[in-house]
Amino acid sequence: MLATVLQTLDSTIANVALPHMQGSLAASQDSITWVLTSYIVAAAIATPLTGTLCARFGRRRVFLWSVAGFTIASALCGMAHSLTEIVAARLFQGICGAALVPLSQATMLDINPPHKHGSAMAVFGMGVMVGPILGPSLGGWLTDSYNWRWVFYINLPIGLIAFLGIAAYLKEPPEQKVGKFDALGFVTLGLAIGLLQLLLDRGEQQDWLSSTEIWLEMLGAIICFAYFIVHTWTAGEHSFFNRALLRDRNFNTGVVYIFVVGIILYATRALLPPMLQSLFGYPAILTGLVTAPSGAGTMAAMLVVGRLVGKVDVRYLLGFGFALTAYSLYLMAGYSLTLSPSDIVWPGVIQGFGLGFVFVPLTTVTFATLPGQLRADGAAIYSLSRNIGSSIGISVVQTLLTQNTQVNHAVLSEHITPFTQGVETYAQTYGAAAMAALNAEVTRQAAMIAYLDDFRLMLFLTIIVMPLLLFIRMKKKAPGETDEMVHVAAD
Repeated sequence: MLATVLQTLDSTIANVALPHMQGSLAASQDSITWVLTSYIVAAAIATPLTGTLCARFGRRRVFLWSVAGFTIASALCGMAHSLTEIVAARLFQGICGAALVPLSQATMLDINPPHKHGSAMAVFGMGVMVGPILGPSLGGWLTDSYNWRWVFYINLPIGLIAFLGIAAYLKEPPEQKVGKFDALGFVTLGLAIGLLQLLLDRGEQQDWLSSTEIWLEMLGAIICFAYFIVHTWTAGEHSFFNRALLRDRNFNTGVVYIFVVGIILYATRALLPPMLQSLFGYPAILTGLVTAPSGAGTMAAMLVVGRLVGKVDVRYLLGFGFALTAYSLYLMAGYSLTLSPSDIVWPGVIQGFGLGFVFVPLTTVTFATLPGQLRADGAAIYSLSRNIGSSIGISVVQTLLTQNTQVNHAVLSEHITPFTQGVETYAQTYGAAAMAALNAEVTRQAAMIAYLDDFRLMLFLTIIVMPLLLFIRMKKKAPGETDEMVHVAAD
């Protein structure tokens, strides 16, 4: 459980510290998000290696290496003095952290008898949600009381306790044979994802297609992905992506949905802290307290929906969850600079509750019609889709935020001239200070409009994927099979 908390806590605790990191590391608004995306992409690419590494070196040893590496990487993040250093440390942290959640889950299933797997997964789910709930408020308190480096140093005692606990109590499970690992497929897909992420992260700074670097990254991503597709079709049954997965309509629909969920969940969490601190003037701890209830909403929804799965058609549950998510984004798209903290809390709670109604039913229906022998492959692709959606979503909304702020500033400035009522008098009375204050307010309003545009984009994305629910078909359960069993297998 501590290993799970360690990984999930780090996925949110750094968000509220981003504005402080930006100033300390002399980073731009779009480049500071590399602290988030580098971690997510590294974890996404490294996760499929977990099974192969465990088969070769043993689960206990891989678990210990992962916790130790994650803890060391956390210390390196805290000691970083440049953007390059912290991004490199976050890449290392993501690689080491990739195995923590799947190994924690597998261990909890192993140490509990089959009839207690449902209860074990409920406890595991609570551990997964500790990060989103405690992360923002804990990160805000550490940043305000000490500095941003402590959002990483806090991992050191947790990591040490987890390492000692695993070393003392975890026994090596019986050896399990795994299929041949498709290294070529893994490498080409990993390169394609990495180059695409680099393109999105660097594009704004390099002026997109005006840069040779961006052209090379784009061509490299296309070539690697094309080679991966050709390799998948010619490598036979041991390819990294099992072609049989494409024949399952529910699985394909679920992969699209979890990609969108990854965008909405992580993009929102990446947007809100900088908006609240830079435009509303909230301290880091208040920012954390305002954004934390979203995780509480998700946990509450998961407790409710867990009782409904198997009794209510999951398509209705998914529809309800996405409708709530869309409504929350509609409310966020109506934010203004005069809102109180409570006005910001409630849309977050609604979004968290809506996404909570999506997570469990979506996992269940994605794997409901998938043959048992394909579930391991399907789980890897499902997790990969969520992580890629998260990293791409963060990069895209930050790029649009930067671009739209500049455009909005230019448009708003056109309406301020020496002939505008009040401007001339104001300028004559207060001089250059007046014009500087006026420009600062125009920039603030332009940035707020850009944030609202991002929320509208995510609202539109949520709405256009909802009709895909019509493609989901329900499976009649086999004798003795329950939705809980399907859910556990999918996880």
